[in-house]
Amino acid sequence: MSQIETKTADEETKVIIFRLLDEEYGVEVQQVKSIEKLEHITRVPRTPSFVKGVINLRGVVTPIIDLRSRFSLEEAEPTDATRVIIVAVDELEVGLIVDSANDVVDIPLQAIAPPPAVVGGVEAAYLRGVAKLEKRLLILLNLDKVLSTDEIKQLDAIEG
Repeated sequence: MSQIETKTADEETKVIIFRLLDEEYGVEVQQVKSIEKLEHITRVPRTPSFVKGVINLRGVVTPIIDLRSRFSLEEAEPTDATRVIIVAVDELEVGLIVDSANDVVDIPLQAIAPPPAVVGGVEAAYLRGVAKLEKRLLILLNLDKVLSTDEIKQLDAIEG
């Protein structure tokens, strides 16, 4: 028997879908710790503009990033649908502000294509791929690239 693994037609990845502007994005469920309502954010001086500050989430100081700002998209006032997706990036928990978190779906691995250079104004460096589902395109984020190593160190210093 061969030790080489091949992707079978039935392999899937489970993804949480969220919205920014009119685009749908996805992040793998195993990287998501929780989805929270937006609460008061405490500003932290001398952080990048996309870092909105920190929240105290069940006793843990968690840096909060505005994904619209991070992706150079038009900023918007929060609504009742605004959510914070708490994700793990390099053992650091970070909250991502999104317009809404809608759904959890299983995506067949063969439905995921490599990302084009730019999708919806978001650079390919932040993208893992684009999933082609029946009537929708889903942009899959590469969380490890959404923050650079230096930015992670900066956020880790805030948390510590």
